Amino acid sequence: MNSPTIEPGPIDEPAFGSADGLLPAIAQDADSGRVLMLAYMNRESFAETVRTGKAVYYSRSRQRLWVKGEESGHFQQVVEIRIDCDADAILLKVRQTGAACHEGYASCFFRALRDGRFETTEQRLADPATIYNAPPRA
Repeated sequence: MNSPTIEPGPIDEPAFGSADGLLPAIAQDADSGRVLMLAYMNRESFAETVRTGKAVYYSRSRQRLWVKGEESGHFQQVVEIRIDCDADAILLKVRQTGAACHEGYASCFFRALRDGRFETTEQRLADPATIYNAPPRA
């Protein structure tokens, strides 16, 4: 006998109940499907993203909300928001203006493992020194 299919019910928001209240948020290009970056969101940054349509994350190092592109001008316009089956990971499908990576690359995933070493596989779109106050990481 086959078991009945159980459809999950509606969920009002992601499960922000962990100790720090942060969930991983993946930004994906809405058109190509390419993964652009991974950041974190809390309840407040999620609500602000929904309200404004621009990606807003929580910076663990600065301990505050940050709008992607607030310094560089490389904003993420949110096209769709999804959550995973456990509601503990967020997927933002976005249209990216300029580079997603703070090092000036289209994606933060610009290094690939080749022959036991990670090598840069992309060209920089922007010089980080011209769009940020801090120099790029070596």
